[in-house]
Amino acid sequence: MTPEERRDRLDTVLLADDPTDGLWQLCDSGDADVVVPELTALRLEQDPIHRHKDVLAHTIAVTSKTRADLILRLAALFHDIGKPRTRSFEHGGVTFRHHEAVGAKMTRKRLREMGYDEHIVKDVAELVRLSGRFKGYGDGWSDAAVRRYARDAGHLLGLLNELVRSDCTTRNRAKEARLNELIDELEERILALAQEDLRAAERPQMNGQAVMEHLGIGGGPLVGQALQHLLEIKRAEGDLPPEEVERRLDRWWADHGPSDGGARGNDPSDSGRPSR
Repeated sequence: MTPEERRDRLDTVLLADDPTDGLWQLCDSGDADVVVPELTALRLEQDPIHRHKDVLAHTIAVTSKTRADLILRLAALFHDIGKPRTRSFEHGGVTFRHHEAVGAKMTRKRLREMGYDEHIVKDVAELVRLSGRFKGYGDGWSDAAVRRYARDAGHLLGLLNELVRSDCTTRNRAKEARLNELIDELEERILALAQEDLRAAERPQMNGQAVMEHLGIGGGPLVGQALQHLLEIKRAEGDLPPEEVERRLDRWWADHGPSDGGARGNDPSDSGRPSR
């Protein structure tokens, strides 16, 4: 069977409305040993999280919960593929430390060997690498941790959250509901922080008070114009060192300040303020 034939066979199974029977047939017939050899190795691996299932049964259940999107279903199929290579009994019970990182490398190698497009290879491997990142959120994440999760996921954020939801195959309805509540909360926090960051990005690096103090002037229309100028600089160039922002403000003031020479401190409301 050529790599392309193996890829087409796997795609046909994965893109069925319900891939459950096709995946079990692939494994039980022995065809998986040719198509995706790593898959059948999961049958013998007991997962300490899902004790009622071996990892293969869990993997098929997770894959079948996802919608028929090729990247998402490939990520679900491969998300625990690194467990056989990372199984250890050294830390009390069975552990699979760093299986996501190991699995991502295995995924990348296998999908490339099967001839998948490079963007599919990269996206699936990255989803596998990030698939365990959500663990621990329930213990409390800072805003910085939430931002880091969203930043690391990038354009895959939606697919990653779908994968996390599908990775819960427990029959305990309360536990499943709690997981979905946590993911809902995480998504809401990501949105709120993104909106906050957008608002912050729309503010110049100096506020009105700082502009008035630097120029030695009181309030007035020129302050608003100066702030707009600084905002346009930020939009065009991003954040600059504070001293560079002040230099840009000084140059703008030299061109747009009062025609009397722009003497600082001459505004009546600025009486007694030292000029700089």
